[in-house]
Amino acid sequence: MKKLGLLTIVMLCGVLYCTAQQLPSVQLKDINGKTVDTAELNNDGKPFIISFFATWCKPCLRELEAIKEVYEDWQEETGVKLYAISIDDAQNALKVGPEAKAKGWEYEILLDTNSEFRHALGGNLIPAVFIIDGAGKIAHSRTGYTNGSEGHLIEEVRKLIADK
Repeated sequence: MKKLGLLTIVMLCGVLYCTAQQLPSVQLKDINGKTVDTAELNNDGKPFIISFFATWCKPCLRELEAIKEVYEDWQEETGVKLYAISIDDAQNALKVGPEAKAKGWEYEILLDTNSEFRHALGGNLIPAVFIIDGAGKIAHSRTGYTNGSEGHLIEEVRKLIADK
């Protein structure tokens, strides 16, 4: 029983750490080859979403496609921005830009070819989504996707805006 209590405390501390930590500094490339420091990701003081995906991950693609359908409305309502970060390896990273363009994604696309940024945030599975508050701190995170769960993301963003 003591072990269960200790495990619960350790897990709670991990969740609290995750929800209060600043973004780590990792050097990524965008699909045009420009270097981007992840510690500098922002949305002019408004919340933003980081979504880790891979071109081979069907749930990831379904989620990004579902968000695409409502993204313009989300932006008009809340000003939220989405960074879609591919974890495809270097060999497959060349496919990311053309696929994003073919799908009509209006997201800022970054390449995390060795998953350094994803691991620094504690994301082990994909899709992994992080909501970042206007101050650059992780406010919410989750892994996995089921149809309709993108609605939870905008609800979390709305809460952040309402709490301002």
